[in-house]
Amino acid sequence: MKAILNELKRMTGLIKRPLRLMEVCGTHTVAIFRHGIRDVIPKETALLSGPGCPVCVTSVKDVDAAVSMSKMTGVILATFGDMMRVPGGEQSLNDARSEGADIRIFYSPMDALRTAMEEKGREVVFFATGFETTSPLIAATVSEAERRGVDNFSIYSTHKLVPPALKALLDSPDVMVDGFILPGHVSTIIGSKPYQFISSQYKKPGVITGFEAEEIIEGIFMLVKQIYDCRSEVEIQYSKVVREEGNPAAVSVIERCFEPCDAHWRGIGTIPGSGLRLREEYKRFNALLKLRPGVPDNPEPAACSCGDVLRGIKTPPECGMFGSACTPESPVGACMVSTEGSCSAYYKYGAYRG
Repeated sequence: MKAILNELKRMTGLIKRPLRLMEVCGTHTVAIFRHGIRDVIPKETALLSGPGCPVCVTSVKDVDAAVSMSKMTGVILATFGDMMRVPGGEQSLNDARSEGADIRIFYSPMDALRTAMEEKGREVVFFATGFETTSPLIAATVSEAERRGVDNFSIYSTHKLVPPALKALLDSPDVMVDGFILPGHVSTIIGSKPYQFISSQYKKPGVITGFEAEEIIEGIFMLVKQIYDCRSEVEIQYSKVVREEGNPAAVSVIERCFEPCDAHWRGIGTIPGSGLRLREEYKRFNALLKLRPGVPDNPEPAACSCGDVLRGIKTPPECGMFGSACTPESPVGACMVSTEGSCSAYYKYGAYRG
């Protein structure tokens, strides 16, 4: 590591300009803070947080839809626990549960399916969130529900896809990024091929990186080495887990149940082809079509800078609400709710205090 850091310092000095590298994954954001990586890499290399936290990018409208369904008579809303405190336009799921809505936290959608099989007189709706990492399990659960003939189980899919979001960032004139620390978990599913446009079309380097301190530092080194060599490629640092082809079986499960659709990202807007919806043959498991909830058209908090933080335009301390009106105990924006959110990480590890 000492040799790598010395070489990193040498190359950065010879490049003679500041570098802006974006870690896309929320787990990377937390790991970078926890390991103190900013303290050991050259100060000329800035690390920016991107839209890689699934909780953070779930839109206000999606939370409002989940809240609305949870209040319907005879409905059990199942969700991952990290969605409970995400603010909607008026309420969070925690707020709805405190008013009597039957909202249950599960670690696996299969547990929600079992609940549906046990409580046949009620509709169990799973709030399906996450990136390519969680979507295979959701798809497998839907397939199992079909196989078993369960008619009181459905999902509300708000799944997001990472590559279209990166393309949207690269197309934005506001986003200035020299290279990407690409997500390890997502890449175990999709591999490296879906990111190739980053290097071929936009001439930016990318490195799929693991989560230990040594792996992240090596990933940063590989990115800076590409910039130093005037190269743009998508490389794999996390080779002990990630393959170029990814996990074909998991991708096949996703493609069998889901098809791409446009999706709205909190603070960013609608990104074409960045979401997943159930295919026509599985539409009877689509909670929106089955329940048709009324969803208010609530705007995002006007003073919240989550969108700019998720695009790497601002750091959390540059938001006027950070650390005062918006804290982990009383979050205004989703980036402060999730343990993988940029604002939460900045707050927890004291970066905003210098």
